[in-house]
Amino acid sequence: MAETDSSRENTVSSIKDRQRAAARARLEKEMAERATAAKKRRRQQAIWGSALAVVVIAGAAVWIVNALQKDDDKDAAAGPQAGTVACTWTPADPAAGGKVKDVGLPPANAANVGTSTLTFDTSLGQIQATIDLTKAPCTGASYKHLAEKKFLDNSKCHRLVNEASFKVLQCGDPFATGKGYRETDGQGGPSYTMAEENLPTDTEKPYPAGSIAMANTGQPNSTGSQFFICSEDTQLPPNYTLLGTITKGLDIVRDVVKAGDDGAFKSGPGGGHPKKELTIKTMTVS
Repeated sequence: MAETDSSRENTVSSIKDRQRAAARARLEKEMAERATAAKKRRRQQAIWGSALAVVVIAGAAVWIVNALQKDDDKDAAAGPQAGTVACTWTPADPAAGGKVKDVGLPPANAANVGTSTLTFDTSLGQIQATIDLTKAPCTGASYKHLAEKKFLDNSKCHRLVNEASFKVLQCGDPFATGKGYRETDGQGGPSYTMAEENLPTDTEKPYPAGSIAMANTGQPNSTGSQFFICSEDTQLPPNYTLLGTITKGLDIVRDVVKAGDDGAFKSGPGGGHPKKELTIKTMTVS
């Protein structure tokens, strides 16, 4: 009897051990499955988090671009801000007969305060002029644009007039390059024209010695890149923009004018090619 009871107890104990082992195995399996699932969830959350961050960043970038664009649109609609003035650039018409060098258009708004310095490093020395931006803001902006485009680098002054009350050296044709002169010299300009500004009001000395003024075709809004420097007081109709005043190198201009011209333009518009050549190596505006 005792053995039977002992056998039963052993059998029961064995069953319980197996049940505990099975339960422990199931628990370990469940824990492993939960750990795997948790790891998978964390990985998915990280992926979704990264994707969300990208979306948020991209959305922020789009918002910033749109906001800036709206600000630009508002600025454009509101017009030029304080210290600037709106400029109108008229695309040049090649059919008009001139030669056009495409350099795009200057900015729509130009500073109308302060001054800038126009510098020509030439084959005969340095020539400098001061541009009063309060009086010629758009022409000043145009010359800054042309300087940045190296528009007149290695071009020659192509016309000279040396008469009693008309002494000027004319430059500014980007196609007036190379050795000698050509019939087409003086016909070139940029891909735009502009309105005249700062027209002289002094009838006694409209273009005094040292003036640098803009040439045009005689028609309104036809100012381009060509300019003339007055070596002496010059009498002309007040139709030409006064760009600035020579502060250095006027003696160079006077020497070129004094050397005379070849009379190539005597029949019209007057004067001729300078006998003493002057080449603009570089032009800068600061």
